[in-house]
Amino acid sequence: MTDYDLIIRGGTVHDGLGSEPRVTDIAVKDGRIAAIGAISGTALEEIDAKGLLVTPGFVDVHTHFDGQATWEHRLAPSSGHGVTSVVMGNCGVGFAPCKPDQREILIKLMEGVEDVPEVVMIEGLPWNWETFPEYLDALDARQFDIDIAAQLPHSALRVYVMGERAATQEPPTAQDLATMRRLTTEAINAGALGVTTSRNMLHRTKAGELAPSLFSEEDELGALAEGLKDAGSGVFQIIPAPMGDADHEFGVMRRIAERCGQPLSYSLIQMPAGDPDAWRKSLTALSQATKDGLPMRAQIAPRPVGMLYGLELSFHPFAYHPSYKAISRLPLAQRLERMKDPMFREQLLSEQPEDTNPVNIKTVRGFQYCYAWETEANYEPQIADRIDRLAAAAGKSVEDFSYDLLIANEGKSIFYQPGANYRDGNLLAVREMLEHPDTVVGLADGGAHYGMICDASFPTYYLARWARDAEAAQRIALPKAIAALTSEPATLAGLNDRGRIAIGHKADFNLIDFDRLNVRVPTVEHDLPAGGRRLHQRADGYVATIVSGTVTYRNGQATGALPGRLVRGQQKVPQTAATISA
Repeated sequence: MTDYDLIIRGGTVHDGLGSEPRVTDIAVKDGRIAAIGAISGTALEEIDAKGLLVTPGFVDVHTHFDGQATWEHRLAPSSGHGVTSVVMGNCGVGFAPCKPDQREILIKLMEGVEDVPEVVMIEGLPWNWETFPEYLDALDARQFDIDIAAQLPHSALRVYVMGERAATQEPPTAQDLATMRRLTTEAINAGALGVTTSRNMLHRTKAGELAPSLFSEEDELGALAEGLKDAGSGVFQIIPAPMGDADHEFGVMRRIAERCGQPLSYSLIQMPAGDPDAWRKSLTALSQATKDGLPMRAQIAPRPVGMLYGLELSFHPFAYHPSYKAISRLPLAQRLERMKDPMFREQLLSEQPEDTNPVNIKTVRGFQYCYAWETEANYEPQIADRIDRLAAAAGKSVEDFSYDLLIANEGKSIFYQPGANYRDGNLLAVREMLEHPDTVVGLADGGAHYGMICDASFPTYYLARWARDAEAAQRIALPKAIAALTSEPATLAGLNDRGRIAIGHKADFNLIDFDRLNVRVPTVEHDLPAGGRRLHQRADGYVATIVSGTVTYRNGQATGALPGRLVRGQQKVPQTAATISA
């Protein structure tokens, strides 16, 4: 008879709390860490981790797996980047609560805001729920390769309570506000980790209609906050208006935090236009708020927040030209054949993009600021390699030059536009945000943006770029970097039973070959319901990922094990917890 289920032997163990690493063994029993140190017992499985980093599993607090978790068991691409727990329902969008006649509204909203194709959701969503507690029950019956936790999305709640009035300028009644407050409390009591909303005017349906949460005034946000206060638990997650006045937006968020008495987290990026100091003003206000005792945190990205373009993806420079829209549903090979026809090319280049959504027009016109990716995912490109600069050097118009790029390589090339966090062509603002004591690495958006963004690789990029490859003066100490991916986001979400290697905690781990850690160029695969396409971005360097003591990935390949479950509500620190240095 064996003593343990799993023993990891001789790895360089980081506890996730920022302590110096220690070469030691870890034993697992019944999904929990049972022993740390020189272990003489036996186990059903042993892993030789000599020369490898052993870290807690990564915790991602900003994902959108709300739909994918209802039709898939593997939460890729996040689960391929060392993530073992995710929090979804961010940005105020999701699928519960929802009455049967409101389903189309939420589908169109998710399609526009998070770039999940409508046909994928129509085919994939089982809709075996109406209320938010029923949605959690539906998730509770499923198994996954990682753990999931959910938040209550404001736009869905607003539609559920107000019906068609939710997407108009008509304000909510006192009864509407009271109902939203009550349902927020109900969701938290059922196991939601918080409530989420958005003030970002870019959040629209594909046709250009604003997300319902954008019609909300502060009194409505206050009703959600008071719902958290009534429950005595939960995080208020918000996207402030990115181009709004930084001081005004922070003032709104501070009042919400004061009103709910619970943690508040918000998205913070360096915008490519507008006030160049907005992000720094926000950090200054954040420092004062935390000094005053308010539990506020900013979620930040560890690299440029950019978009990917290509003929196989949601956007490219001609995606909204009339002639291209006429062939857009053809298979790629047939589209390429048409695009190589000189007469078709001449007609297309004579047109301008047309769409009801101004965001879409702005997006396709931004292609000129892209960079071509070939064999390397280069997130810090040189401006001389930008498409508009290359076109000028070649003596061609941007449109003509872009057309040639698109139809080359069998139409499979991917182009990257670094937008936010790269305003001055460097990551100095990112580094400053990472250093701030009140920020948390987030905004990876796993489960969303299937055809335009693939930032679920944030954890891999962050460790490689900032803890290994950065110049000495900018490098982040490895123990601190690992804490930023584990205990810090876990604490923000209230998942205090994970993100740490300590006795009694969840046995979630990554075994990493640090020197090999790398993110690859994304690929397009048609593996969603109804044959829908999405971006995958694979990683090198993960020797094993372990969830609840079960190996889920070996060298980047899924084992087929599905130990992940729904996590209901905030989790307490295990009473038996002890650090590896104890």
